[in-house]
Order: sequence, then C-alpha cells, then structure tokens
Amino acid sequence: MDDLVNITSRQSARNPGIARHGRLKRASFWRSATRQVSLVLAVILVSGAVVTAYALLDLVHTAKPSVTLGNEKVLEGVPDVGAIEGGVNLLIIGSDSAKGQGAAFGEGTDRTGVLNDVTILFHISRDHTNASVVSFPRDMLVPVEGCTDPAKPSRTLSALSGVKINTLLNYGGMPCVVKAVEQLTGVTIPFAGIVQFLGVAAMSTAVGGVPVCVATQLDDNYTDTHLSPGEHTLSGIDALQFLRTRHGVGDGSDLGRISNQQVFLSALARTLQSDGTLNDPVKLYSLAKAALSNMQLSDSLNDVTRLISIARALKDIPLDKIALVQYPTSYTQGGGAVKPNSSANLVNNALQGDVAIQLSPVSQENSPFGSKVGAAAPDPSASRAPTSTTAAPTTGAVAPTAPFTVAPTPETLPANVPGQSAAETRCSAGRPLRDQ
Repeated sequence: MDDLVNITSRQSARNPGIARHGRLKRASFWRSATRQVSLVLAVILVSGAVVTAYALLDLVHTAKPSVTLGNEKVLEGVPDVGAIEGGVNLLIIGSDSAKGQGAAFGEGTDRTGVLNDVTILFHISRDHTNASVVSFPRDMLVPVEGCTDPAKPSRTLSALSGVKINTLLNYGGMPCVVKAVEQLTGVTIPFAGIVQFLGVAAMSTAVGGVPVCVATQLDDNYTDTHLSPGEHTLSGIDALQFLRTRHGVGDGSDLGRISNQQVFLSALARTLQSDGTLNDPVKLYSLAKAALSNMQLSDSLNDVTRLISIARALKDIPLDKIALVQYPTSYTQGGGAVKPNSSANLVNNALQGDVAIQLSPVSQENSPFGSKVGAAAPDPSASRAPTSTTAAPTTGAVAPTAPFTVAPTPETLPANVPGQSAAETRCSAGRPLRDQ
C-alpha cells in the first residue's frame, strides 16, 4: 500500500492536471465561479463590437484600390450615418475585361482592350421618394472632353467626338466614362464603380438569387443560356449569363439586352425590398463584401458606411416610383450605332430637375426588343406611412433648391422610350435559335 501511495504521489507531481481528492474551501469555489461568470458577461458585452470590427476589417482588406473621379468635393460635409442625406448619382460600369476572371471568360487569350459594355446611371431623388435607373446603349455615339490619362495623370487626353460610349473605359478609365455621362446628362456623378463578370455573379449570390420571368424559350449558345418559359431563380454564373445574353432575347441587339437587364434589375429591386435585405445588417454586410471584393470603386464609394447608407436610402422608395429607362436613342444611317434623340432631353430634364420619371404604359408594347407583360408585383412599401416630401440637401444631383411641400410634377416620357417600373413584373422575350 505504501508503494502505491508513493507511485500516486510521483504521478501527481509529474502531471499537475491530475486532480487530487480533497475538500475545496467554500470561498475558493465562489471566487472561481464569480471569475467564470464575469468572463462570460465580458464576452457577451464585447462580442458585438468585436464581430463588427472584424467584419469591417475584413471588408477593408478585401477591397480593391479605389479611383479618384476628381469631383469628390461635392460630398464634403455629407453625413454618413443611417440613410444618406440628399440625392445620389451613381454610375455602374460593367467591364468585359477577362483579367482575373478565369479561362471561361477569355483570360489568357489574345483579347485586347477593355470595353464598358454596360453603363447605368442610378439616381435617387433628394427626398428619397423616387429613383431612376438609366441604361445607356453601348453603341451610342457621344463626345467627351478633358479626360485624364490613366497612365500619366499629369496629361490630359484629346477630346473625342462621335465615339461609341463603350470605348471610353479603355481610353480614359472610369473617370472618362463618368465625365462623358455627366456631359451628356448635365448632372454631377460623384459615385462610380466598375464590376467584372465574377462580381455580378458574387452579388447575385449574396442576395440569395433573383427570380426572373421568361415568356418564351430563351436560347443563346454564345453564353450557354437555355431557359424554358416560366420563373427561374438565378444566381452566380447563371445570373451573369442572363444579363450578358444578347443573341437569345428580343431582336438580338444590345437594345434587346438592355430590356432583358431591366427585367432582372426590377426583379432584384423587388427581392431586396420583400426579403428585408435593406434592413438586415448581415445581408447588407454580405452585399457590401461582394461589392468591395469584386468591384473597383471610386474613392467616394470605398467606404462601408457610405455603401450601406446608400442602400438604406432605397428601402422606403415605393417600387412603382423606381423607373428603369433605356436612354432614348435612334439608329444612325447604316444601323451600326445609335445616337441620342429628342426624347433624351426629357430624361436629362428629369435628372437635372430631380423629378420622378413616369413611363408610358405602352412603352414596351410595340418594341421589337421589349419584354412581355407579366403578373403585377406586390409592393412591400404600399402599407408604409407616406414619406415626407421636404427636400433634403443635395448630394451631387442638382443644385440645392428651397424646400417644397408638394412633389414636383413627374417627367412623362413618350411611348417610344422603352422601360418599366420596378413594381411591374415583365418577362424576358426569348429568341429562338433559328433566328440567331
């Protein structure tokens, strides 16, 4: 027995973790318990801040280098807490660059140049009661003056006249595309971002997919997109290819593709409002991360708080007050390009005057590249209390005006200007393979 006691004593000395049987003092027990409870409470109290800090650091580390537009002074003094105050003009540029996008999109091939095949101006009114989403055809001829050379910022590039807008990203980078749209529309655009193929896929996945309607069989061998009539929830690469398809919709032109993109964007707006994304910090974080990780943003947008504040400005805008418009153009002689027509001035007036755009109810009916009318979409904002119509300070839209108590008269566009409201469920007009 003495030998057993000695062995046990030696093992305890070598292994302090082995408990020795005995009675603990009551005071020691309570001191230990108190320390444990305090530790748990401390973790609970600080965990929210730690998670938030980690999330913000994660976003900062994944963000790409931003781009200076040169007009950021209009944002000085603008608060960045809650929904952004005043109006917003944001230009989204879709680049066809294959760099970093994988072999499926042409990385490593002999492709040269970078085209902005998608150029969309997103305008939120100063009082956050309406928004306009204006798509510019990639083959639209525009002038542009005074672009800074991206390779040598001290040098100004030659002015251009009558060039296709989709060549400007390669010519003078993001600031040059912004400048051309500013000159075209007459408004200041302090926010901009470039998104490539995988960025679109990531953001559609971040919202959990977008349900789109297809009226007739949609087939496009170029993008490997094949969708039967009915509703499809698209995310990732499938969503990207739906946005890219041209041969499979409408008349096979870029104008048909814009109509298809409006079907997607209106469905996205309905999804964001109906599933509570714009009020959900976790979902907003996922969207912000997808944007910062996959987009090149202007300096003014390279800020998590500002990204979220712009998103929050959207949450109370009724869906029928979000107008998606194809910038009015007509084909040039020969049909190889388009140019702004007289109706474009009406869109410019609405943007400059910060008034809502009202589309003709038959704007798509006789269009060869239009979508088909679907079922009416429920508006989750219909039951909300009316938003105040007192004007807030402007944020790069138009010069501040005196507060008003009655909303300005909407700018009504003629029937030949294609578009739709976000409340309107339209279906993509598929194009059979035999016509491609």
